[in-house]
Amino acid sequence: MATAVSANRLELLQIADAVAREKSIDREVVLEAMAEAIQKAARSRYGQENEIRARIDPKTGDIRLVRLLEIVEAVENDAVQIDLKSAQRRNPAAELGDLIEDELPPVDFGRIAAQTAKQVIVQKVRDAERERQYEEYKDRIGEVVNGIVKRVEYGNVIVDLGRGEAIVRRDELLPRETFRNGDRIRAYIYDVRREQRGPQIFLSRSHPQFMAKLFAQEVPEIYDGIIEIREVARDPGSRAKIAVLSNDSSIDPVGACVGMRGSRVQAVVNELQGEKIDIIQWSPDNASFIVNALAPAEVVKVVMDEDAQRIEVVVPDDQLSLAIGRRGQNVRLASQLTHWDIDILTEAEESERRQAEFQSRSAMFADALDVDEMIAQLLASEGFSSIEEVAYVDLDEIAEIEGFDEETAQEIQTRAVEAIEKQNAEYDEKRRELGVADELGDVPGVTPRMLVAFGENDVKSVEDLAGCATDDLMGWNETVNGERRHEDGILEGFDVSAEEAEEIVMRARVAAGWLTEEDLVKPHEAEEGEEEDDSVDNPVDENEVEQDSQA
Repeated sequence: MATAVSANRLELLQIADAVAREKSIDREVVLEAMAEAIQKAARSRYGQENEIRARIDPKTGDIRLVRLLEIVEAVENDAVQIDLKSAQRRNPAAELGDLIEDELPPVDFGRIAAQTAKQVIVQKVRDAERERQYEEYKDRIGEVVNGIVKRVEYGNVIVDLGRGEAIVRRDELLPRETFRNGDRIRAYIYDVRREQRGPQIFLSRSHPQFMAKLFAQEVPEIYDGIIEIREVARDPGSRAKIAVLSNDSSIDPVGACVGMRGSRVQAVVNELQGEKIDIIQWSPDNASFIVNALAPAEVVKVVMDEDAQRIEVVVPDDQLSLAIGRRGQNVRLASQLTHWDIDILTEAEESERRQAEFQSRSAMFADALDVDEMIAQLLASEGFSSIEEVAYVDLDEIAEIEGFDEETAQEIQTRAVEAIEKQNAEYDEKRRELGVADELGDVPGVTPRMLVAFGENDVKSVEDLAGCATDDLMGWNETVNGERRHEDGILEGFDVSAEEAEEIVMRARVAAGWLTEEDLVKPHEAEEGEEEDDSVDNPVDENEVEQDSQA
């Protein structure tokens, strides 16, 4: 009998070892699962109300069953409680509130108890396996892995990674790409998270970084850090753009990525089912980078609006379709790559628009300043774009215009000031009708025209303005379904930069008592102050400066 018992114990440990090896989890976890299964079986044998613990010796395989009893003064439930006197007979050191162990005889598992125990062990081992899988893969986000297709469910591909199972959802596959059971698959780990049914490893073949990682595998210079991949934009399965930069001036990043006779880029193209790839030289200069990104189209001229992250690109008339690409693909990918909104115009369209702007500006000057068309056109052609510019510019700048003298310049400037005053009076009346508080006009940087815009957008007090964000005033960009959209702000169309808008909001917060003037001191201002102090510590000889200037 003793031999049979020891054989059973030995078999228990062997099973624990085998399961731990097969599932790649700790042996202790398997033994804990077995102990919990024995506890469950013992409860069904001795009664569910008992607090039973099972312990398995990891060296010998001995199973010990104990019932835990709490030491109390008066026993109400003898299944879980014992009085102090009885407890002290077993252990003289026992005290009230302690737990004492009551040894139980071993349990003979019946068929149902054995089945229950098996279920508990299987569940515990599965939980431990999932936890091991999560811990192993949670730090591997951003890696490319190889696996074998296990099954395909509703277009989603379940992949066996060897030590885990992953999923490539249908929308993360390349278009028209199909896999069958047993196929090898390479994909990018973009997310690992715990879910109700265990940890899920999400793979992608359409992710932009999948292409970047494939290039790193094919191009040793990228792997070594000599060449950097700065940006990637993809239209999966169709076309992509990748921006690269070399940290070594002797190495051409585009040539290195293309490889001898295109061998390197072709390897990536083959993996991505023939996706066409434009390799572009990255540049810190936004204009140059955007021009490069629009290749193969030629660009004649660019006009940038840095505050709105928007750029107008002028191309020759015959290059328009090439710059836009099929269904707008080329300009869309260039926009994704550079993070700028790109408007494309032909030279003819730009000339027309410039002419229309010139006519509009001339008409505005003629109307507001009550001057003839020729004078209005001269002002517009000299680059004046608003009545304010004419009113507050240095008088000499107007007098220098060909055909003007000082007296004419003075008259024009006087009329401009009067036009602004008249316009401001109209704005003031309108903002009163809208219920905008007088105090809002005292906030530095706020103009009468702005007060009307604030009133139309329900910003009627200093507190209302103080509660605004810079984006509320300037507008913001967001990406919806892969397309960047611009949402208009309250001051859309005003000649106000993001910094000026932020300053207006901060000044409103000071006026509302939310901040003090000291809170407005910016870190860079403090740094500038430190630099000034440094210059005091190292004074320059004034005589040397004078000598240099004379020289």
